[in-house]
Amino acid sequence: MGTGIADDKSIYPYVPKMIEFYLGEKPILNNVNVPTFQCRKADDLAYTLAHLPELVVKEVHGAGGYGMLVGPASTKAEIEAFRERLIARPAGYIAQPTLALSACPTFVESGIAPCHIDLRPFVLSGKAVTMCAGGLTQVALQEDSLVVNSSQGGGTKDTWMVD
Repeated sequence: MGTGIADDKSIYPYVPKMIEFYLGEKPILNNVNVPTFQCRKADDLAYTLAHLPELVVKEVHGAGGYGMLVGPASTKAEIEAFRERLIARPAGYIAQPTLALSACPTFVESGIAPCHIDLRPFVLSGKAVTMCAGGLTQVALQEDSLVVNSSQGGGTKDTWMVD
C-alpha cells in the first residue's frame, strides 16, 4: 500500500536501472523477457500500431483491466477502434507481448475449468527485506480470459507456500 507509483506502467522499462541505482545491485529477476513498448516514443508507437493484433495495450494510468486491448482476443473492429484511441493519445499507453499465463483448475459455473492466474507476492521492506509466506493469486473466472482483475469478473484463490 502506498506504492501507487510502482503501478505506473510507463516505468516498467526503468525498473532494472532503479534497482541498480537504489540498491546498488543487479536485479535478481530479469524483466527483459516482457518488453514494454512506450507508445509515447515514435518507434515504439510504430511497432505497436503494426502489431496490435498480437499485443496487449494498456493505459499507463489505468487499473482494473479497464481501457486495455488484448489483441489476440479482439475483433478487427475492436482493434481498429483502439488504434484510433492510441493515435489520438499515444503517451497514455504502453504495449507488451501477450503472455501465456499459468492456469489452475478453478470451479466455475459450468464445473471445473483451467483458468488463468496471476500471482502477486508480497514483500515487506524496512531494516530488512522480507518475503511474506503467501500472496494474492488473481484468477480469471471466465475460461480462456487473460484478464484476472476482480473488477472485470475475476476473483482470487488461496495461495499456499510449501516449504
